[in-house]
Amino acid sequence: MNIRPVLDPRVAVALDAGRPVVALESTILTHGMPHPDNLRMARDVEAIVREEGAVPATVAVLDGAIRVGLDDADLERLSRVEDARKLSRADLAFAVAERLTGGTTVAATMIVARLAGIDVFATGGIGGVHAGAESSFDESADLAELGRTDVVVVCAGAKAILDLPKTLERLESLGVPVVGYGTDALPAFWSRDSGLAAPLRLDSPEAIARFERTRRAIDAGVGGVLVANPVPAAAEIPAAEMAVTIGRAQADAAAAGVRGKDVTPFLLQRILELTDGRSLATNIALVEHNARLAARIAAALAG
Repeated sequence: MNIRPVLDPRVAVALDAGRPVVALESTILTHGMPHPDNLRMARDVEAIVREEGAVPATVAVLDGAIRVGLDDADLERLSRVEDARKLSRADLAFAVAERLTGGTTVAATMIVARLAGIDVFATGGIGGVHAGAESSFDESADLAELGRTDVVVVCAGAKAILDLPKTLERLESLGVPVVGYGTDALPAFWSRDSGLAAPLRLDSPEAIARFERTRRAIDAGVGGVLVANPVPAAAEIPAAEMAVTIGRAQADAAAAGVRGKDVTPFLLQRILELTDGRSLATNIALVEHNARLAARIAAALAG
């Protein structure tokens, strides 16, 4: 049995013609934001990708079909599904086999993007090593996927709710290049500076495309590359302020006994409440910012 993703006609035509395509995840729709903010953001992000001359390809599983590129009716439906699964590598095939509907995480979106032949993927922030992982062993599958699947992932860094030093160390161990875009500091999702240095720095989409081509020329089996794009300064919430908010949210999660895949959605929702909605506005701004950069990188690679 050979299961292939179902490509939206616009995506299929662009790939056949060698035009730039940008993969987009769907857990932001299903688990990241409340309706209608999630739908509005998804539409805006796709519009930004088009403005930059690329074709958006939102990835999801709908009734067991792996879809690459959704029409507006699909986006609307996915933004309202209350029982959508959160799909990573471990349960992507399960959702297909059982004909379920779910949003794809960073890891699952990378898998599907590679199957479809899409080189660039834009998201908000990657998962990583959770606080307390030395006892819980809680680590996102996103890290392992970055170590094995060749896709350029544009994000605003790892989510700031994580243990960022450990996450950076794991990425290094997995051989994943972490590139600060126009910055020597590693971004921290809502904040422009995590206090950690970015291991590498590049300052243009063309430089990133050149780096990616060189990686492939040296080793065809390389994994992904992480491009850490700082949130626009006007939308930033300073790291010191976020540290206090995140600490409160983590304490609430521990008190409620939240575990596993439920941790990140719980923390993001609690942070939204504690910041009176500021974190959501910043989240939207950084996703849009990442989509624009990803489209430019995709264009540079296609060129």
